This record gives sequence, structure tokens and C-alpha cells, in this order.
Amino acid sequence: QVQLVESGGGLVQAGGSLRLSCEASGRTFSSKTMGWFRQAPGKEREFVAAISPSSGSTTYADSVKARFTISRDNAKNTVYLQMNSLKPEDTAVYSCAASTIRAAITREPYDYDYWGQGTQVTVSS
Repeated sequence: QVQLVESGGGLVQAGGSLRLSCEASGRTFSSKTMGWFRQAPGKEREFVAAISPSSGSTTYADSVKARFTISRDNAKNTVYLQMNSLKPEDTAVYSCAASTIRAAITREPYDYDYWGQGTQVTVSS
């Protein structure tokens, strides 16, 4: 079992920054691909970013590339999402997810079998 708890969401003006954190329980965090997804009201959940177990590989949605950075600290069982130059269209509930299914980095939500509750990010114009 893996439990994921996100934090760091909030209200920010357009152009601002936020750093989301996701702390995982369990001893095998370092072996799991981790991802961030988001869901805006009335929209489907969408992929944001993912990072491989060793941090050697990352991948981003085109809509956040060059603005968001995913990273992880395996010693702290935590994955981060640094979000810069935020836009109103980034407003959503952001959730982290862990994959025990895929060893390789993946963007597909069905490859992730553990999910956090999510944290709200609201960007005002």
C-alpha cells in the first residue's frame, strides 16, 4: 500500500509561482515512477508531468513545458512540482500518482495505481 499526500496548493495571481509537494508512505518510493495530473471543473483529468524512479528521465505536457519542473527527493519520499509563470488556465485540482505497474516513465493515468486526494490550485487573472 502506498499513501500519497499533496500540499502546497493555493490562490496565486497570473505570473506567480507555486511549489506542490507530494509525500509518499512506504519503503519503496524510490522504485516508483511518479506523476502529476490535474483536473479542471468540467474537464477530463490530464497529464502534467512525470519522473522516473532515479530522476534520470522526466516528461511534461506541452502546455506546461518550460514553466513547470518535476523533481523528487527519494530520501524524503517526496515528489515536487515547481510551477512558474502560472496562467488562469492552470487552475485545477492537482494530484500526484505512483506507478507500481510501469518501470518506465509514463503519461497514461491507467499506468498509475496509487493516487493522492489532490490540492487545489487557483490562478487569478
